[in-house]
Amino acid sequence: MQKNQLTETKIVTLEEALRIRKNWKNKGESVVFTNGCFDILHLGHIDYLEKSSQKGSYLIVGVNTDRSVSSLKGPERPVNVEYARARLLAALGFVSLVIIFDEDTPLGLIKNIMPDVLVKGNDYSISTIVGSKEVIENGGKVETVELVPNFSTTEIIQKLKK
Repeated sequence: MQKNQLTETKIVTLEEALRIRKNWKNKGESVVFTNGCFDILHLGHIDYLEKSSQKGSYLIVGVNTDRSVSSLKGPERPVNVEYARARLLAALGFVSLVIIFDEDTPLGLIKNIMPDVLVKGNDYSISTIVGSKEVIENGGKVETVELVPNFSTTEIIQKLKK
């Protein structure tokens, strides 16, 4: 990110991301993709995203919309609205782009972006990661990152309710 660039400019549509991704590919740069709700940003998220970013030149993060978070996590979620969640992620220096997506899975994003490396936490196995088949068939890699123990949004919310 350039000095004085507003973090909100890193939040892009799929179409904008594809244009930027094409430029990176033409320069021989590798793209890492991951996704999540990132409802309450915490150490586990930071560690996971930082480690993910080290697997390539650029990190694109897919962020679930409020509707899809509610669908996945329940009616009391998200705690933070999608723009706030995306903006916090965009403020991280190792995050290159953020795309907000409305589906329950990022398969459409993955098929379009076709990252060089697809990353999820080690609470997944390679075979259960959405988009792994497509990325591998396209010559990319699918990897997991070790998660920081005892850090999750659900655990934080439960502590706050006590």
